[in-house]
Amino acid sequence: MARVPRQDPQAFSRQQGHPVDEVLPVGKLTLYGFQHVLAFYAAAVIVPILLGNALELSHEQLVYLINADLLTCGIASIIQALGVWRIGARMPLVQGVTFTAVSPMIAIGQGAGGGTAGLLVVYGAVITAGIATFLFAPFFSKLVKYFPPVVIGTILTIIGLTLIPQALQDAAGGAQLMGKPEYGDLKNLGYALGTLLFILAVVRIGKPYLSSLAVLLGLIGGTGVAWLLGDVDFSAVQKANWFGVSTPFHYGMPKFEVFPIIAMLVVMLITMVETTGDVYAIGEITRKRVDNDTVARALRADGVATVLGGIFNSFPYVAFAENIGLVRMSKVMSRFVVVAAGGFMIVLGLLPKAGSLVAAIPHPVLGGAAISMFGMVATVGIQILGKVDLREERNALILAVSLGAAMLPTAVAPFFDRMPEDVRAVLNSGITLGGLTAILLNLLFNVFTRRSAIEIDWDEIEDDDADTEAPHLTAVQEPAGGYEPQGGYQPADPYGPYTPQGPHGSQSPQPPQAPYGQQGQPGQPGQQGPHWGLPTH
Repeated sequence: MARVPRQDPQAFSRQQGHPVDEVLPVGKLTLYGFQHVLAFYAAAVIVPILLGNALELSHEQLVYLINADLLTCGIASIIQALGVWRIGARMPLVQGVTFTAVSPMIAIGQGAGGGTAGLLVVYGAVITAGIATFLFAPFFSKLVKYFPPVVIGTILTIIGLTLIPQALQDAAGGAQLMGKPEYGDLKNLGYALGTLLFILAVVRIGKPYLSSLAVLLGLIGGTGVAWLLGDVDFSAVQKANWFGVSTPFHYGMPKFEVFPIIAMLVVMLITMVETTGDVYAIGEITRKRVDNDTVARALRADGVATVLGGIFNSFPYVAFAENIGLVRMSKVMSRFVVVAAGGFMIVLGLLPKAGSLVAAIPHPVLGGAAISMFGMVATVGIQILGKVDLREERNALILAVSLGAAMLPTAVAPFFDRMPEDVRAVLNSGITLGGLTAILLNLLFNVFTRRSAIEIDWDEIEDDDADTEAPHLTAVQEPAGGYEPQGGYQPADPYGPYTPQGPHGSQSPQPPQAPYGQQGQPGQPGQQGPHWGLPTH
């Protein structure tokens, strides 16, 4: 696997620039950038495929969504890593469509009648939410204390649990086969199960880097088997053009409706929490100082990328934890590697044949892969909840009521059928309903009452997460020859120059841990903010 030579950590303080700002030779930028694309690709294309299938778009329309997504991913990643004005964290963060938006966008699109008519309502909500994210970014970076682990863990668990039924529906053959004899037949179930078992086998016997590509390899392997058995039609790939550009408002001018916008604002609120966690995680890995201004710039980049997504026929964006794990594993810290990866994504977004090839993946194969991906999202949420004292009644109620609210539209589909159509766009999304419930209940129980229960020890969570691989990247181990500080690296204090007697040295006593930052008082965020570990999408 690609890695950089071993470096002396004491030299970091003597260098004029940080390794994050190092411009590598063209050959290394190309190799490491393409490595990021491989780790990112499967998760990047699954969102437009799921949404397009749920809204019953044609093959050509689905291809267009995939190309638009990849094009905007590339632009968004370059903005985040390179930085423009006060936009972009200037750190090695790859941007991709957030899983959080899948269920709400499906609910909004189906509520608007599906097809391209549903997409126009989705894009109106996406553009509005992106603008709100950009404007709210500097304020949100100071409000992290209102999102303790009981809220984050609950939301991530809800995201996974509410998306798994969508994966299971694809495993049975897809929504278009419901009510037909082919839905749930043994062949479809065999493809889904075979893909899932193949992914598990790669993770079990593969090396760490190979394991990080398990989902991508599973999609390729499952599609190959289906093609050999005559269940994949590649004729559309031959007809697709080699070159094509996603044009603004391809399907028409977006429609701005109140309740879909509210639903997407909740999605972006959750996404802002995810991005904040990703920024602190990459800061810890690269030993690059992160403060409120860094978080605000990262969130502005999310907002700009999301607005671009709505304009160029794509979706809301967030930093991808998969690629954060790859930075940790490879020890390649340069943000210009992500800029190179963004260039690769733009090229792929301009090739309709590549998008058509992805759109040909059979529904059962996609469903089998999605089961593992969405299950991992829920697992990360459960891991975070393991740090919460659920014996405390109010924390337990936040989790219990939020899960119940999230399951309403999933378990009982017609539950809100008597509601006005616009209201159903919000209530029919388990992620939106459950996430909003968790946030409001935390405010009611732990914020407005000023209870000490909100004082969660983020440092303890970070200490555990520092030794845990990123979601979707299993069996990751630190490669020999990477950057390993002498004297014992203390992840609770990842910033500042390295000296033997400094904050990272073994001779320096550790300061008492504060709930929200090394420099803050109990119950107040410090300048550096919490250490979040590695959240997912």
